[in-house]
Parts: sequence; C-alpha cells; structure tokens
Amino acid sequence: MSEWIFPTLSEILVASGDVELSDTQISVASRQLRAEREWFGAIAALEALLQSAPDGGAVFSAPLPVLSQPETLPQVSSWLFTPNSMFAGFPFQLPSADGHTATCETSDTLALLPGDPLASEPFCLALTREFSVLMVQGENASGDPTFLFSFDPEAVDRAWQTLRLRVVLMNPSHLPKLDRLYKIFAPVEPNYKLVTQFTHALLSYLPDPIAEHEKRTIRDPRPLQAPTADVLASADVELLQAISHEVRTPLTTIRTLTRLLLRRKDIPADAVKRLEVIDRECSEQIDRFNLIFHAVEIETSAMKVSALATTSLEEVLEQSIPRWQKQANQRNLTLDVILPQQIPSVMSDPTMLDQALTSLIERSARSLPAGGSIQVEVSLAGHQLKLQLQPQAQKDEYLNRSHRMPLLKSLGQVLMFQPETGSLSLNLNVTKNIFQALGGKLIVRERPEQGEVFTLFLPLEPSKAASEIRV
Repeated sequence: MSEWIFPTLSEILVASGDVELSDTQISVASRQLRAEREWFGAIAALEALLQSAPDGGAVFSAPLPVLSQPETLPQVSSWLFTPNSMFAGFPFQLPSADGHTATCETSDTLALLPGDPLASEPFCLALTREFSVLMVQGENASGDPTFLFSFDPEAVDRAWQTLRLRVVLMNPSHLPKLDRLYKIFAPVEPNYKLVTQFTHALLSYLPDPIAEHEKRTIRDPRPLQAPTADVLASADVELLQAISHEVRTPLTTIRTLTRLLLRRKDIPADAVKRLEVIDRECSEQIDRFNLIFHAVEIETSAMKVSALATTSLEEVLEQSIPRWQKQANQRNLTLDVILPQQIPSVMSDPTMLDQALTSLIERSARSLPAGGSIQVEVSLAGHQLKLQLQPQAQKDEYLNRSHRMPLLKSLGQVLMFQPETGSLSLNLNVTKNIFQALGGKLIVRERPEQGEVFTLFLPLEPSKAASEIRV
C-alpha cells in the first residue's frame, strides 16, 4: 500500500481483483518491458474502440496524452493530469484536419500535487455511453511492474472518485464541467463482445515478447573463437533493455511537451526554432535507442528474421533524405543522392529500415572531416535492390588519418562507445545482423581513400519483375 493520501490506481485495480499471475522466473527489467508493451498495445486498441463510439466520450490520462490522433476523435474530450505547473490550464486539444478546433468540450490540463504517484504511473480512464475502461501501467501487490485494465463499472467509479478528489484540491474550477461529463458518460457494464474485441485488438498490437529461454543465444556471423563466443549474458541483455527504456521514456515526455508548445500560436519565432531543434534531437535519440532495443531483441531471439512486408523504399527515402541532409549540414558535409527513375518496393520493415539506414549515415558522418561528402546510390542488381553508401573526404584530406573514424571502444558484444563525444552506436557485426533480420545483406569494405563503404542488398517484392524497373 502506498503512503500517499489517496490510493493509486494500481491499488484500486489490485483490490478489485484485477491481478496478474506471479512469475518468479521473470526479472524486474523484463516485467517492466512487458508492461510497457502491453500498455502501448492497449492504447492502440482503445483508440480503435473510440473510433466506433457514436456519442463520443471523455479520456483522462497521466502523465502524457494517450491519443495519438485526437483530431480523428472530435467528439472525445481529453484531459491530462500533470505535475508540471508550466502546463496547468493549457488546452492541449489538437486542431482538426481543416485547421479548426474540434467541437467537443475544451480539453485541459489538471494539476497534481507535488509527489503525487499519478505523475509516475501512466494511466488512462476512458468513459463512453457503451463502455468504461481503466488502464494502468503500474505495480502489482508485490510491487513489481505490471499492466492492469478493467471494464468493471465499480472499479472505474472508484478510480473516478480518487481522481475527483485531486480535482477538488487542485482544480476546483473544473469540477462542475467534469461532474457533468461523468454524469453523461457514467460507467456502464459493457457488452462482452466489446471486451473481446478490445482484448483481440490489444494482442494484435502487442509486439512478440522475448522468451526467457531464447535470451541465452546470440548469433555471430564470424567463426566462433571459443565455445562461449555466442553467448550474451542475461544480465547484459537486461541492462541494455533497461537503459533503452530509461532513456526513451524521459525523451518521449520532453518531445511530447515540446510539440504541445509548438501548437501554441503565441510562441515567438525564435522560440519555435529552438523547440524544433529540441523535437528533432529527441526524435533522433529515441530512434537510436529504439534501434539498440531491437538489436538486443534480434541478438537474443531464436527468430533471426523479422516479419517482412512489402515496403516502399521510395517513401522511406522521401522521409529520410531531408533528415539526413540536415545531419550532414550540421557537420559541414554534403549528401549526394543518386536514385533511379523508379524505385521498386522491397521486402523489409519500413520503420526499422529507416532507423538502420540512419545509423549508417551517422557512422559515415562521424568518419569525415568538414567539407567531405556522403554519396548514397540506389540501383537495381538482378532480383535485388542495391543501396551503396560511401563517404568521400576532400582530396587534400585523403591521407590525413586524424580525420578517420574516431576511436571507438567496445561496450560488451553489442555497443561501441566514442569517448570524444560520448555517443553510443552498434558494432558492425550487430548492424549486419539487423539488416539480415530486415531481409537484406550488408557488406562493409574498408578503402584507404574513402573509409568504410557500405553496400546493402534488399530483396525485391516478389510481384515486381526486374524488367519493369527503368534505371
């Protein structure tokens, strides 16, 4: 039981009998990662249900908004409990697609007392005429990380009462409006088919967990030098996963709050530029640690190939090239891109492919002195698509070894560390494994005057004949 003046929402659900079966074989880090996956899967499932709610509803959450596309839900009002007084009273409801504010009741932030556990316990309370649901990424009775949810009207009502007490203390002016909302969308017993639909949707959005017995084996494309060369310690896995989670979570919070500020119309132009830089830097670091997280999953999983799907490489490049250009410009480098007239679709994973390619761009950029260039060339190679990335220093810098790849130190079997900048990156063997899991094959060649030249081959979509591509 917490020492806070009000019970946490986890405690309400645990007291209501919404508990998970305890598994003493699962580490705390693994529990945290599993709870995070289930939380995001449940949010996606909830959004699908809200799309079909004819009379709208209300959504309360903390410490961040949970609706990814609120403009598609104009009849659903969103309320955010936040400990940050800077955002108290700030409407964060997004404009609709036509640029006008949605017609539902004005959404607002609700302040929390300092130290309130709601600030560190992600939750969502959704109220509609058809169903009410409470979802919490919190702790079970043993204090272990877990994800809990309930459609029980009694549990929802108890949760609302503890939230209402917080409103009474910190946001009394909002109380009449919120009481009206709660009366309109009072908790109801949902149809069992709706609960089944939610559960199926949650599972469909849930990434496959890493089985504990699969966490021992790591694939290494090099010949084994010793019997233990293919073993990645379980402790290392948990450490990397925990670091990835602990870095991504605050960065995601910063990025979300930054984007809320960017939507305000009273922000000075110079402040907008700084906020855009913060948004971009957060996104780059989130993507980097997402890649590290997935690299660990690949290295510790018995399944070495991801579920591949038809991927428009043209769309991936359209989204990525402007970002790569900015990264190159920041280092006083140029990026030259050579593309065929038509780019065929390939079999891969678009999100992971983008992140993996971006990591190669970053590695090449770090190896070049100012004034150099990075050339990206895409061409057809039989039944595969060939993407080649090669850095090129200025001629008078060719033999200057001080401008080559800065010193990198190995951190275990997955990461490399650059002492000069403090940056982390994946080692080349792990990088190759990532591209292999994405359906491709990465070849790395070291050339005296150019440094590392990366050549990636990706399989074409089966339905696309090579003869259809005009280069």
